[in-house]
Amino acid sequence: MERVEWDNQTLLMEFLLLGLGDACELQTPLFLLCLTIYTVTMVGNILIIMLVVTDPHLHTPMYFFLVNLSSLETCYSSTILPRLLVSFLTGDRTISVQGCMAQFFFFGTFATSECYLLAAMSYDRYLAICQPLLYAGLMNWKVCLQLVAGSWVAGLLISTGITSFISRQTFCGPSAIDHFFCEEAPLLELSCSDTGMIRILIIILSFPDVVFPFLFTLASYVCIITAILRIPSSIGRHKAFSTCSSHLTMVIVFYGTLIIVYMLPRTVPLRQLNKIFSFFYTILTPLINPLIYSLRNREVKGALRR
Repeated sequence: MERVEWDNQTLLMEFLLLGLGDACELQTPLFLLCLTIYTVTMVGNILIIMLVVTDPHLHTPMYFFLVNLSSLETCYSSTILPRLLVSFLTGDRTISVQGCMAQFFFFGTFATSECYLLAAMSYDRYLAICQPLLYAGLMNWKVCLQLVAGSWVAGLLISTGITSFISRQTFCGPSAIDHFFCEEAPLLELSCSDTGMIRILIIILSFPDVVFPFLFTLASYVCIITAILRIPSSIGRHKAFSTCSSHLTMVIVFYGTLIIVYMLPRTVPLRQLNKIFSFFYTILTPLINPLIYSLRNREVKGALRR
């Protein structure tokens, strides 16, 4: 690792990302797996964007949110997978401190924006199912633009705050990050500064980052499910549920794995399990988004046929 002497301390200039495993025989299969996932993710999400943009039948608020979700997933995957693919291909697992902070910043921006965008989509489904007569007036294009812009800005501001705190830390060893990308918890483990205050600040920022959007999404779906159960006919219940089932599946997968990752203690026996769940919500979630919306959505399948 490259280091520099400063004030009698050896400061790190590079980190070593330990990745998903050290076994040489696994590097080629992991490279092929990640390359396939990245290719399908990019093609699937870009295809959804093109379908919604070009098909007038899909020019509705729900699909406007879906375009932005697919854009987020594309950016989200591109902050992690290309670097991971290079490490599998070349064996070079080093990343500069500046590169690590940049990856952390963009990952945090897109992840937080996705939390807010999923909350906006749940609000859209709540209005469509629980307030159908008011839907057109309440969910107009101005409101849609404000919700999407707010999601991106919230992700940018919160990630900027957390990244600025972490980038002020002094890293003087060890140099190995026990993860496949630069994430908050393993980074703080390498800091030789006092991390007490920054951990408190991160906990405070986690409320607008994840907790508030999650609680809003949860409350929206409690109201949606309650309204669906009140529909007298089974056909009506099925039709109402079909309008939000794809989004609900995304919410369960995204938040389910996210909660497991951040609730698991970072003890040595559980670190591999933590990386597996991190792999799921950072890499597999963007993959299943286009699959869920293309396989479960009649309008998207109709647009594909057209």
